[in-house]
Amino acid sequence: MARSRPLVIVTRKLPDPIETRMRELFDARLNDGDQPMSRADLVEAVKSVDILVPTVTDRIDSAVLAHAGPGLKLIANYGTGVDNIDVEAAYKRGITVTNTPGVLTEDTADMTMALILAVARRIVPGERLARSGDWAGWSPTSMLGTRIHGKRIGILGMGRIGAAVARRARGFGLSVHYHNRRRVHESVEAELEATYWESLDQMLARMDVVSVNCPHTPGTFHLLSARRLKLLRPHAILVNTARGEVVDEAALTRMLRNGELGGAGLDVFEHEPAINPKLRDLENVVLLPHMGSATTEGRMAMGEKVIINIKTFIDGHRPPDRVLPSMV
Repeated sequence: MARSRPLVIVTRKLPDPIETRMRELFDARLNDGDQPMSRADLVEAVKSVDILVPTVTDRIDSAVLAHAGPGLKLIANYGTGVDNIDVEAAYKRGITVTNTPGVLTEDTADMTMALILAVARRIVPGERLARSGDWAGWSPTSMLGTRIHGKRIGILGMGRIGAAVARRARGFGLSVHYHNRRRVHESVEAELEATYWESLDQMLARMDVVSVNCPHTPGTFHLLSARRLKLLRPHAILVNTARGEVVDEAALTRMLRNGELGGAGLDVFEHEPAINPKLRDLENVVLLPHMGSATTEGRMAMGEKVIINIKTFIDGHRPPDRVLPSMV
């Protein structure tokens, strides 16, 4: 790289300590306004930058990468998922891609359990009633929800987050089942007391709660299709803290409106930040603005990983969190 310090463009506002450290180490251009960069801005950035630090809101596809200048050698994604980046196109252009795995596991698993409880026990409608001034007092049949103890949870994607959800679910007395691209090691199954289902269809038809914890890839787009959603039991609860594209949101909305599902807890959406207005009208749905990983500790840890990946790369070594096309 021609400069003594690499030019780093950060596309969104990051925690102050992370930005300060980046300014100390690199020629870092920050986004104080915290508005997502336009496609035109991203194109201009890749023309001149040495290192790009995007987030989930930035679509770094092959068309954007076609404008990359000779200096762009690293895309250090501030996030675990890399579905916002065409990793294969970057690889073919000699651009390394990194992410920030592992640091958001516990936060996302916490939010998954929070959504399961919120939907099953009708926490949001109850909170709304308490604030309304219309609550007339306790009643034996008021605000009845569903007990989760003794029920079955089916986890779609038994990676780090899926396993963390399983540990929490066991603590709440849920029986753990899972479907994964590959069966996990028998020691992990034993620790989690988890039952593996090779057939996703068979698992879905038997669960009381389904938790989506797999990444969005071409192979998982609408993995929970309209056909598969129809397999769910009428009282089942679906929770998604992974990626909205994994679920056919239009089909899910229809089923919820028609009373064909018990409820849903959604932290992610297929076309976010747009949310289907019909979803917003439903009482059996808890909606959150993609905040599953939103803890101070998690955001700081993500930034620290980005810095480590950049420093390792400019020092001439392989970054610890490099992502290859075969991993996506």
